Amino acid sequence: MLILFVLLYLLFNMGIGYWASRRVHNTKDFLLAGRRLPFYISTTVVFATWFGSETLLGASSEFAANGLLGVIEDPFGAALCLVLVGVFFAKRLYRMNLLTLGDYYRVRFNKTTEQLAAFFMVISYFGWIAAQMVALGIVMNQVFGISTTSGILIGSGIVVGYTFLGGMWSVSITDFVQTVMIIGGLLYICWELTQQVPLQQVTNGLPDGFMRFVPGERDAVSWLNYLGLWITIGLGSIPQQDVFQRVMSAKSERVAVAASISAGVLYLTVAFMPLLLALYARHLHPELLLQDAQLLVPGLILRSSSLLLQVLFFGALLSAIISTASGGILAPASILSENLLRPLLKDMTDAKLLRLSRLSVLLVAAVSLAMALMRSNIYELVSESSALSLVSLFVPLVAGMFWRKTSPAAAIASMLAGMGIWLLALSLDPEINPMLYGLAASVAGLFLGQLLWPQPLEVTQETARNKAT
Repeated sequence: MLILFVLLYLLFNMGIGYWASRRVHNTKDFLLAGRRLPFYISTTVVFATWFGSETLLGASSEFAANGLLGVIEDPFGAALCLVLVGVFFAKRLYRMNLLTLGDYYRVRFNKTTEQLAAFFMVISYFGWIAAQMVALGIVMNQVFGISTTSGILIGSGIVVGYTFLGGMWSVSITDFVQTVMIIGGLLYICWELTQQVPLQQVTNGLPDGFMRFVPGERDAVSWLNYLGLWITIGLGSIPQQDVFQRVMSAKSERVAVAASISAGVLYLTVAFMPLLLALYARHLHPELLLQDAQLLVPGLILRSSSLLLQVLFFGALLSAIISTASGGILAPASILSENLLRPLLKDMTDAKLLRLSRLSVLLVAAVSLAMALMRSNIYELVSESSALSLVSLFVPLVAGMFWRKTSPAAAIASMLAGMGIWLLALSLDPEINPMLYGLAASVAGLFLGQLLWPQPLEVTQETARNKAT
């Protein structure tokens, strides 16, 4: 019976995605849903950016194993990212009327900066998308009994199918429906469990320091690494196309700002429910901790005698993964088509660009699928993706937006220095998080580049117009 309900749910999602695809008439519809999303849909779309496998499977397993300090990156850092985008970035970016975040680096700096930023942006997504594909494989394995590899292939095919057809319209409408499923399902599951076993009974057996929110040590290394946990996703995901794309799809700048802040608050609230489920799984079935920790919460639900509980959980789980995966695939595909491939092609009409965007969806999905078949840790895949964008893209974005004198050479130096030092630090495996070395190098590269090359090396007409306004 559970298998039947899950199959019906997958078919329902495919149907919604196909229905939404009929709204796509041009590239702006495909990439930004025509910039027509009202507040309630815009909020759920931004919320669904983060609420995926890393929250329900990755973060819950980290919480069960390492306590509250194990989940600073997600959900706390992820919620921080959405609030910061709403407060400091959404209004400014919305007014620029761009298709992609890569366009910002061209308009603010030049084409060379755009292409370098676009390259780093695209490669930063592969790990994140792969994490969602791995999660789909895990769910298919748990529900249908097929191998995880087969589940990855089947689940990925479903997501790629409706993303290919409907782009942001399909992502937006399905995200709205899936968010309702996620919140409703998790609320009922948590209520049911607390009725069976009081929460106090579950928390009484937790080890000392399990709920500690800050490091117990007072040394600089511990606190620097703690800071790294907050900013990996909290700052690293600000210069990402999926966040930009979902916020910019709002029907007005006011809606864009309000939806981003609201989604951050909603995310932090809802994301506590999977952590609560992890506590119950840890208490009721401690043997699950000795197996694959990512199966902790699904294992708890499958051991429940309630079919309704199982249907609601796996419906919520599939909703979360599918919504994140579809948006994750569309984001780098948009950058790839608009900022990397389009400049290489001549006579690019809007109809041709739309076809190119759909082809890019397939290319991104293929690379991510290959990575998913080689890697299996969801939390690590997501963390690595955010770190890459933090060390290369965050500093030029902020400097370009709030320091008017920033030159293209400074932005390029910042990207290259940050990426180079981060990769070097990764190979050396230092005591302090390598990402902090990369971020520091990105800042140093910006100031050094500005000192040596204060004037633009290349100024396009678009850049000149932007500076004039």
